[in-house]
Amino acid sequence: MRGRRRGGGDGPSGLLLVDKPIDVTSAGVVARVRRVLGGVKAGHAGTLDPFATGLLPLCLGEGTKLAGYLTDSDKTYEGVIRLGVRSDTLDITGNVEAGGPLPALDQARLDALAAEHTGEVLQVPPAFSAIKVGGRPMYELARRGLAPQLQPRPVRVDRLELTALEDRRLEITIDCSKGFYVRSLARDIGEALGCGAVLESLRRTRVGALRVDAAIPLSRIMDEDGRPEAEAAIVPLIEAAAHLRLVRIAPADAADLRLGRQHPLSRLGPAFAAGERIRIAAGSDLVAVAVAQGKLWTLERVFAAPRAAAS
Repeated sequence: MRGRRRGGGDGPSGLLLVDKPIDVTSAGVVARVRRVLGGVKAGHAGTLDPFATGLLPLCLGEGTKLAGYLTDSDKTYEGVIRLGVRSDTLDITGNVEAGGPLPALDQARLDALAAEHTGEVLQVPPAFSAIKVGGRPMYELARRGLAPQLQPRPVRVDRLELTALEDRRLEITIDCSKGFYVRSLARDIGEALGCGAVLESLRRTRVGALRVDAAIPLSRIMDEDGRPEAEAAIVPLIEAAAHLRLVRIAPADAADLRLGRQHPLSRLGPAFAAGERIRIAAGSDLVAVAVAQGKLWTLERVFAAPRAAAS
């Protein structure tokens, strides 16, 4: 049952999918949820800018061990690009100035432009970003006018759809890899069209196999009255890692793995590919994540045995 299991530490363990509203930081969402759930250990899996909305997976308790796997997952965004302007932040929240005149646009040109930005591409991240240079976030340096020019980074776009809207705007839908900045895409599209562009709105609708349709609006769990609803919405650990192949083991083997004994891994069968990761479960409980190194499985994360919540 959701929200009724507790991990090896205090508080619930699992994944809470939150639909983040506009003008709230990702860290702010984490802080509010921690207060509602009594100080549970928590972190988010992939930052959303304050002006962005949508799916923000929160890892709770033992679920914080899954954060890296979710951050590395592919994502889907929907948004609006405003043409004919530029800004220092590459979005509408920055210092906006006029760009160039708009070219004639039809769907054929937009489709061609989308194709140019699809596949394995190199992208220059925004100066206003959380990327660290010399231990300092870029946005801190950018505010002081000290941000260095970042080098292009390889990213991947699996799908990009561009549709013209009224009043000098483009609607975008994109499936992309980790490390992709939609603000940089807005800049690059604006430069390709010769008129400049900024990101006007952004909504994340998917992280890996997780979708915003299953998320709970932050407004519904803003205070202690929302605690029962928040706890009921917690996704169990075994479901939180649904993008990893599932392998089931016996309870005795689960106990050994939790003690760091690796011999049960020899009975898991071969990997599909080098570097493959699997989730290992006993019954409905997530026991571990293992990674294939050559022909052998190696433990990468181990999860404490759950215990019933105090009544």
